[in-house]
Order: sequence, then structure tokens, then C-alpha cells
Amino acid sequence: MRRRLPWWLLALLFVGLPLLEIYLLIQLGQVVGPWWTILILLAAGVLGSWLVKREGGRAWQALQSALASGRMPATELADGALILIGGTLLLTPGFISDAVGLFCILPFTRPIGRRLLARLISRRLVVMGPGGPVPRSAYPGEEQRRPGHRTVIQGEVVDED
Repeated sequence: MRRRLPWWLLALLFVGLPLLEIYLLIQLGQVVGPWWTILILLAAGVLGSWLVKREGGRAWQALQSALASGRMPATELADGALILIGGTLLLTPGFISDAVGLFCILPFTRPIGRRLLARLISRRLVVMGPGGPVPRSAYPGEEQRRPGHRTVIQGEVVDED
């Protein structure tokens, strides 16, 4: 069963956040002037594109190295996703989106973003069993087990004699 985002969270993201970005741009424009504000936004875009090129290249090389060595590239794929998200946010005008974009791209903050991304994805994963989707409560060691619930493991006995 998929969980949907609450309507108020979507409204906050698509209405509240742009309004806050515009408010911050106006406040900065009043303090330093409109031309300096535009220059700062352009500098953030240039810095963002340079960082995306640099860190994206590193992530691509790490991905190729992991694939060449036959290792599962989970970390490298997560880094690539974070760099893509961060680059998009850095190219979007606004200071809040720039801060979140830098958080996603910088190599020393990316591990935190990687853990958050892994947590988000693991909550949305559905494990498919032979009879269809397996509920989260069926996993061994899960704290949400129902009283009296027994885990059944199907198998086959093979006698070597």
C-alpha cells in the first residue's frame, strides 16, 4: 500500500517555498541592491554548474570503477542521484534551494544525504514473495510483529542417501 504525501506538505513545497525564496530575494535586494542580488544569483549558478561537473565526473569514475571490479555500486548510484538533485537545485534561483543543493553535492555532506536517501527508499520498498507483496511485519526481527504471529519458512528436505 502506497502512502501519499499530505496535501499540506505539497502546498508548503509548491507554494510556501517559492514565496519564501522570493521574500529572501527581495530582502537581499533591499540590503545590497538589485544588481548585486542578480550577480550573487549568477555566481551561485556558475559555482553550482562547476561543482556538478567536478563531482559528477568523480561519481561517474567511481561508478565505472565499481562496475569494472564487479562490486555492487550502491554508494556510487546514490552519489549520482544526490549530485543530480543538488545540481538541479543549484541552478534554480533562490538561496534555500542553493543551500539544499550544496548539501547534496559537497563531498563532506553527501554521506549524510546518502543515509537520508537510503532511509527514504527503504521505507518505500516492497519485497515480493512467491504469493505477492510481503508486509513489513513479516520480516524477522521486526518490532511490529503481531502477537501469536509465527514466521513460516518454506523449504525442501533433501536426503543425500
